[in-house]
Amino acid sequence: MSIERITSLIRDVPDFPKPGILFKDITPVLANAEAFKSCIELLAERVQRHDAREIVGIESRGFVFGAALAMHMGLPFQMVRKQGKLPFKTVGVSYDLEYGSDRVEAHIDAIHDGRRYALVDDLIATGGTASAAAELIELEKGKVACCAFVIELSMLEGVKRLGSRPIESLIRIE
Repeated sequence: MSIERITSLIRDVPDFPKPGILFKDITPVLANAEAFKSCIELLAERVQRHDAREIVGIESRGFVFGAALAMHMGLPFQMVRKQGKLPFKTVGVSYDLEYGSDRVEAHIDAIHDGRRYALVDDLIATGGTASAAAELIELEKGKVACCAFVIELSMLEGVKRLGSRPIESLIRIE
């Protein structure tokens, strides 16, 4: 399935989760087996170029794409979650939001010294969470092979927060 067809399945939901936000809903893509499979295959083609050895998915929709991608590529899958959501000992990175701050965490044994990780999420908007997750990988001495997204909201310039790390976006929305 083409990227154009996948793009046509993404549903715009105005004023969600709050007024003024135009939410990009990927659930129709997930509900279409062919579209979801194509997304995973297209992500795999792009991630393979960066020689990643593990996949890290960002909570929560990044888990859906990241776990499927890891299985497709035969790679281990690790999770980065919001503070307090993981059951074992964790390491974390705090980051600033428009109003306040947040924190992402991984299990202390999730990231390995020198290993190459592809960081995966469904969408990058302002880049705060993705940037913090990349920082967490590097704090634990892992290498960010690339950051891969199904959707990039380019007008929000979130990829700038990722610095020089390689970016792979299937769909760029201006």
